[in-house]
Amino acid sequence: MTKCIIITGASKGIGRAAANVLVEEGWSVIGVARSSPQSFPGTFIETDLADQNQTQALANDLAARGNVLGIVNNVGIARHEAIDTVDPEAFAAVMDLNVRPALQLTQALLPCMRAARFGRIINVTSLVTRGFAFRSSYAAAKAALESLTRTMAIELAADGITANAVAPGPTETELFRANNPQGSEGEARYLSKVPMKRFGQPVEIAAAIAFLAGKKAAFITGQTLFVDGGASLGTL
Repeated sequence: MTKCIIITGASKGIGRAAANVLVEEGWSVIGVARSSPQSFPGTFIETDLADQNQTQALANDLAARGNVLGIVNNVGIARHEAIDTVDPEAFAAVMDLNVRPALQLTQALLPCMRAARFGRIINVTSLVTRGFAFRSSYAAAKAALESLTRTMAIELAADGITANAVAPGPTETELFRANNPQGSEGEARYLSKVPMKRFGQPVEIAAAIAFLAGKKAAFITGQTLFVDGGASLGTL
């Protein structure tokens, strides 16, 4: 039976890049997002993960397949907001989408992973968990996901299941460029934080995801791997 891995937020950006790399690594890929891309290197399921009922229907489908042994929890949403303007309802929505689907879908896959004595959980978080202006809700949500990753790792290690997080720095996705065009103040602000003085490419983040999903990473669990050009190191 071919082993499958699900990727949420897979229609573009880091999720799509991860799909391409994981297929090359021998995984059968299932992509999930609200709308399908024009092409995809695997099965694609349209689901709005902001809807708990749709998420549960997807979870039930994945559990019934019996061969989904990996998950990349990549879906998320961010807001640009000053701390004194954070709206409680918007905060709750950001927290929900960045954390709940990861828990809900991973729970559904655990029986299959335990039966196989093999499982790979990769949660995509962010450099902003180290502190970044105007990202209060997003940073809180991704920090919660990193904490959840560590708890998963402790509880599931004896079952042959690893759980790790990949934390990208500024990455040149379609959405990032739409919000930070070349020559913009936003671009300069992000570049000033990166010692390498360039943005990451989606395939570079995908490479880290693929490594943690592979057999050679079997002794790595509960870790957060920053893929950020050195930005998480800070400056004096």
